[in-house]
Amino acid sequence: MSYNAPLAEKLRPESLDDMVGQNHLVGPHGFIRKVIESGKPLSILLWGPPGCGKTTLARLYAKAFDAHFISFSPIFQGVADLKKTIQEAESLPLFRKKLLLFVDEIHRFNKAQQDAFLPFVENGTITLIGATTENPSFALNNALLSRLRTLILNPLTDEELRLLINRYERTHHLLPLTEEGKTQLIVWSSGDARHLLNMLESIQLAPKEPPLDSENLTHYIQRKPPLYDRKEESHYNLISALHKSVRGSDPDAALYWLARMLVSGEDPDFLGRRIVRMATEDVGLADPHALTLALHAWETYERLGSPEGELALAEAIIYLALAPKSNSIYTAFKQAMQHAKESSHLSPPKIILNAPTTLMKEIGYGKGYMYDHDTESGCSGQNYFPDGKERVTFYTPQARGFERELKKRLDYFNKIRK
Repeated sequence: MSYNAPLAEKLRPESLDDMVGQNHLVGPHGFIRKVIESGKPLSILLWGPPGCGKTTLARLYAKAFDAHFISFSPIFQGVADLKKTIQEAESLPLFRKKLLLFVDEIHRFNKAQQDAFLPFVENGTITLIGATTENPSFALNNALLSRLRTLILNPLTDEELRLLINRYERTHHLLPLTEEGKTQLIVWSSGDARHLLNMLESIQLAPKEPPLDSENLTHYIQRKPPLYDRKEESHYNLISALHKSVRGSDPDAALYWLARMLVSGEDPDFLGRRIVRMATEDVGLADPHALTLALHAWETYERLGSPEGELALAEAIIYLALAPKSNSIYTAFKQAMQHAKESSHLSPPKIILNAPTTLMKEIGYGKGYMYDHDTESGCSGQNYFPDGKERVTFYTPQARGFERELKKRLDYFNKIRK
């Protein structure tokens, strides 16, 4: 190992027993342990966030089977390099061992390039270990995914990260950190062991006195940016969490996910649009004021910008979370759209068609139409669906919020129609 190798590489564990985290895989009853005990390596896909131990686990997996380990990177190598690498490995005396090919960030190969692995995995030439931070359902093609056992790795817990700090101090030297400082490093690590170790390396040269606390740590380290990509899965996962928290009437969880998206750099204009969507989809007419408030919050942000305008978004989120809920509009409109697609050839009934010409009057346009305002109830009860199409009930108000009043009105008009 190079003298200049980063601390994370120097402290890489030598056995599964030394690995911190992923106990569900490497613990006494973990899946990796069971595979090793079987004596037959399986091709696997390690899916997890940065710094959770994917590369370490791949190396220990190969070591447990006494396999020839080859690391391959799609950042620097292509399909032609892959085939050449495997052919060269096959010609080596070491090939009498099992050949384990580790492909870090395998999602960087496009789905067509991923087919290059199939024949080698299929005929047993290699045991493939792929590692990815992306959702395999989207990042890998189905043919390759079906030949790999997908294993999910989790971010390290605060307790596991603290264990890494304690292990470092036992094997190297005490860190110039207060307990508060250590806690702050763990928070900034966001479950990423590699980033934690890199931060520990950054403060090795810090003065021993006074010990660093949370305030003066920033002079020696760079914080890990939030794990977020507006174009990728995390973007959709977080907005889904926000939307479902509002729908579930949990203002605290909703505020948390709103804050998560804002600190990660999400476009507040996007959030404004989605908040309006929540008002129409999940609150609707149970509280008609919700849409007005959501629109005003969006407009307020557009006028004030950040950070002042963010408070208006938070106000709307709390209001929507605590508003009575109804998806009656969403359900009704969805059904109406489906019926419209299936019966788009039908014309409105002649009784409600205007007759500006003599011919139109002669063929019955507008014949028998009753002007609703001329009736005692203000409702004639006429049919407004196309002739020949059975009447369909789309809108069914909930017995919550303002829709209770709307239900009374609807029942009144339905009696007249009968």
